[in-house]
Amino acid sequence: MEFIIIGVIAFISIIVLKYIFDYRMKELKHIGDDEELDKLAKAYPSNIQMCKEYLKKLKNEKVKIEENEGAEASLYIAVTNKISIGNIQKSYTRIQTIAHECLHSIQNRKLLLFNFVFSNIYLLYFIVICILLVFKRLPYKMMFLSIFLILSMIYYLVRVFLENDAMIKARYLAKEYMEEKQISSQEEIQKLVAGFDKINTAGIKCINYLFFMQTMIKVIIIAGLSLVF
Repeated sequence: MEFIIIGVIAFISIIVLKYIFDYRMKELKHIGDDEELDKLAKAYPSNIQMCKEYLKKLKNEKVKIEENEGAEASLYIAVTNKISIGNIQKSYTRIQTIAHECLHSIQNRKLLLFNFVFSNIYLLYFIVICILLVFKRLPYKMMFLSIFLILSMIYYLVRVFLENDAMIKARYLAKEYMEEKQISSQEEIQKLVAGFDKINTAGIKCINYLFFMQTMIKVIIIAGLSLVF
């Protein structure tokens, strides 16, 4: 019965918070579609060059940079100290996205490495628990589920802090960068920044909810397997 209660509460939490956070990931992707702003962003340097200029501005030029046109997402990999830039060359959002990844590179090193290591441990724990449950080799199911809930709280807290910190600061770094480059007029910069603000308003809420939803789905899976096996 306790597993049913936990699973139901987790499911209700997902539904309620989806409404509260107004989670619409598909719509968020379309917010970044703006031909006028895309044209303005074309005047700026290539992704690699822009990334180098951001890092120089942040006094962190030791970061490795690569461009992966086959990937949709851009990311900073703390362990290898590398920024991988996805296929964003044609979108105006690249100005802020690259700033976002560069800001990740100057965040607290201990926190970044902890996030990398802990995220993998967290995922491994989930997989192992699921396998043991399927093969009926897991005693004290509620204890292991409780441990997983605590690990989920730690994972969520660290991940959300890192992402929110980078997302909030990226807007200001991108604006400052554009003003220093003097490629666009002040009016054009304001239009680009307004586009960033529109994305961030929806994006920060969506990212926070997405991480929560992912952890709760894992809780529901463990609770479900505990009932079946």
